[in-house]
Amino acid sequence: MKRISITPRPGWQSTIQEQGFVYYKDYYNESAAYEFTATEIDRLESASAQIFEMCLAVIDHVIQHQLWDEFFIPKEYAALITHSWKEDAISFYGRLDLAYNGTDIKLLEFNADTPTSLLEASVIQWYWLQDYNKGFDQFNSIHEKLLAHLKVCQEHFLPGKLFFTCSHGSEEDFITTKYLEDVAQQAGIDTAFLYMNEIGVDNRELFCTAAGEIMRNIFKLYPWEWMFREEFGHYLTINQHGMNWIEPPYKAILSNKMLLKYLYELFPTSPFILPCAYGKPLSESYVRKPVFSREGANTLVVHKNVMLEETGGEYGAEGYIYQEYFPIPKHYGETPVIGSWLIGGEPAGMGIRESSGLITGNSSLFCPHYFLPR
Repeated sequence: MKRISITPRPGWQSTIQEQGFVYYKDYYNESAAYEFTATEIDRLESASAQIFEMCLAVIDHVIQHQLWDEFFIPKEYAALITHSWKEDAISFYGRLDLAYNGTDIKLLEFNADTPTSLLEASVIQWYWLQDYNKGFDQFNSIHEKLLAHLKVCQEHFLPGKLFFTCSHGSEEDFITTKYLEDVAQQAGIDTAFLYMNEIGVDNRELFCTAAGEIMRNIFKLYPWEWMFREEFGHYLTINQHGMNWIEPPYKAILSNKMLLKYLYELFPTSPFILPCAYGKPLSESYVRKPVFSREGANTLVVHKNVMLEETGGEYGAEGYIYQEYFPIPKHYGETPVIGSWLIGGEPAGMGIRESSGLITGNSSLFCPHYFLPR
């Protein structure tokens, strides 16, 4: 793995905006790219598949042992989550955030419920590669696999449209949601978009639009831990047998950082899993993360009892997990984290975000990648 300085394409800003990447400012870097060998890509793909299988085992463990309190999930939603798991409810995607030092691959966390940077990974960097060097390849079949997966999912939708929704205020969330809706339309699915605050219930307590149209299939870019605390949370359980929520309720387990603790408890010898505990560190070098958080907020990095970096934020009420610190080599002053995408549970590609510090946050830049022919 190498970081290569490159010359940005002439007029690249207009190009990526036309491709839908309108929030690129302070978020995208076209002056560098990461180069991999084909062998490294094979290893990252294999690791992603193995990590995901271990994550699924954690879901089973949590449900079997009723660990709702440990995951800070209100017990009234246990049946909803269990039903979605036993019915193998539809899932579109997820993103494993991986650390890689050239030898070892480690899971940092799993953005299983509301991952973003999808458009950049699937579309933007692919078209960049076509302009940069068509002789190289890229670990990126995200769009193709997403399209094929949605065609399969269509058979399992309940009668009616597939609605796409997110909250107001985040251009990134909106564009990610609209990109997924566009792929669904390409798959031949009847779709509609509305914001979360436009979803209501009718006099039969069924989810509906403001115009009264019943909603039985909903993709939501909105975390389950927020939904459980919303006023309409009560209606989630009432409608659990008549709804397709995407991502499904069982993702409330996978998107929860307590997942990292139980991955270590169940798979302590896995080469991909870092030691992790809740409430206190296991060693003098650790990363403290809130049970619920986004974009690296409220994260603390400590190495040999010396604080290296800390971010602020509004998270942490449920406490923190303490994951062993894994130093990621800097490349020309930048710390890269690999986002390995899963489509329908299968590894499909990756994107890279780099930071001048140690914590990947809202201001971390997306960088394209490629790998060399065998």
